[in-house]
Amino acid sequence: MNHILLIDDDAHVLAALQRALLQIFRGEAPQIEGYTDPFKALERICAHEFDLVICDYMMPQMSGGELLQVLKDVAPRTVRIMLSASTEYGTVVSAINQAAAFRFMSKPWDAAELEDNVRQALALRATLVTPQEQEAQRLEAEEPGLLQVRRDADGSVIL
Repeated sequence: MNHILLIDDDAHVLAALQRALLQIFRGEAPQIEGYTDPFKALERICAHEFDLVICDYMMPQMSGGELLQVLKDVAPRTVRIMLSASTEYGTVVSAINQAAAFRFMSKPWDAAELEDNVRQALALRATLVTPQEQEAQRLEAEEPGLLQVRRDADGSVIL
């Protein structure tokens, strides 16, 4: 199951975005959480791992760029999409370069573009591995079978 976090200071936009995502994932039922307060969203991000975050750029408490920069450090495997009603070049550059946003989308969004971007983001997320997984892959490449544990019928480890 995919875990998606939505952050926008406008509750109506959050509701519309959630409806759009539920329409995209008919039958798949992703877990979607929405926050109008970016600080509460960050608290939740620290307590729970999300596959995708879709965040508004212009919020009164904290910019979406700042939030996604923090997210990049706290949850580097979470894929980030920035939404904004602003189409200023500087906003787009900031979202992509500083916050490492996977995509920048304008509001109002196009339903087909939203679906494509969300599906691509989740496909990317499925390919990302943790540092522990990378180390395990390296060790397995050096010493094949090193990480495989053989067990006896009673569950004890066979050396």
